[in-house]
Amino acid sequence: MDLSIVIVSYNTKKLLMDCLTSVFTQTKDLNYEVIVVDNGSTDESVKSIKQLANYELRVKDKKNNPQSVTRNQTIVKLIENKENLGFAKANNQALRQIRQGLRLSSAERPHCEQAQGEYVLLLNSDTKIVGNALKKLVDFAKGKEELGVVGPKLLNPDGTPQPSVAPFFTLSKAFIWLMTGDRFLYSSPSRTRQVDWVMGAALMVKKDVIKKVGLLDEKFFMYMEEVDWCYRIKKAGFEIWFYPQAEIFHLVRGGSPEGKQKAILNIYQGLIYFYQKHFGRQQLAVLKSILLAKAVVAWLIGILSRNVYLKETYGKAFKLVHHV
Repeated sequence: MDLSIVIVSYNTKKLLMDCLTSVFTQTKDLNYEVIVVDNGSTDESVKSIKQLANYELRVKDKKNNPQSVTRNQTIVKLIENKENLGFAKANNQALRQIRQGLRLSSAERPHCEQAQGEYVLLLNSDTKIVGNALKKLVDFAKGKEELGVVGPKLLNPDGTPQPSVAPFFTLSKAFIWLMTGDRFLYSSPSRTRQVDWVMGAALMVKKDVIKKVGLLDEKFFMYMEEVDWCYRIKKAGFEIWFYPQAEIFHLVRGGSPEGKQKAILNIYQGLIYFYQKHFGRQQLAVLKSILLAKAVVAWLIGILSRNVYLKETYGKAFKLVHHV
């Protein structure tokens, strides 16, 4: 098995079906499996996944072996959760099976084959594969002995490059990011290069690296978990690569229907925990000051401009930081 693709979904039925269809139609000459982790969706996502899995199984069997269409070999494996466990914890459910090379438990999905890809791709449900991108990523990774992670070039829906790599958030860079947004730190390089971290919308990692470094940190609910993972992987001596020859479309934050407010608050929480985990008290105190300053400025702008979103979001962000 070359690749295990892990997709976490929460009420993104249409996006997920488009994503899976693109995987099936745009992936050639690659031995892969797909594990979908559903985080308690209520939009019939699970029903659609099961229907698609059965359809793809029959199509594959009829094409490869017309005399036998009942082989117990699924192309989609499903883990069903009763509630939204967050991005990190849901991914880890699949990663544990892949890391150990064990069968998915009967509680997660009966009659599944082994989860055992040499490489693991975390893929958002709001992505679309084009141009055999997954094969390109695997081929590139196989040529880099010290590679730990590789990310593709992400594209906006209109085909323009989507910034998806950035340096680690030191205090100076965190200040720039919080005060000016993504444009000064995030980039989409035109050439293959080593980077600090790549966006988790499409992040491929060696299974052996997971064994050495560990899983995603489940204290990150959503956002910042890939930064922490790449930080730990790089600290362990592995390389993080950006490979623009593989391209994947990504609808930014399409997988988070709760909206921008929860995204902002999760980013605030993630940054604070990242500093608590990797840096000292003094740096954490400075970061909290930067976060408070950002919250106050944005809140005042919301008051003056009568922008309810800014006022409510950054009022909550201020309280979040103040109570840490």
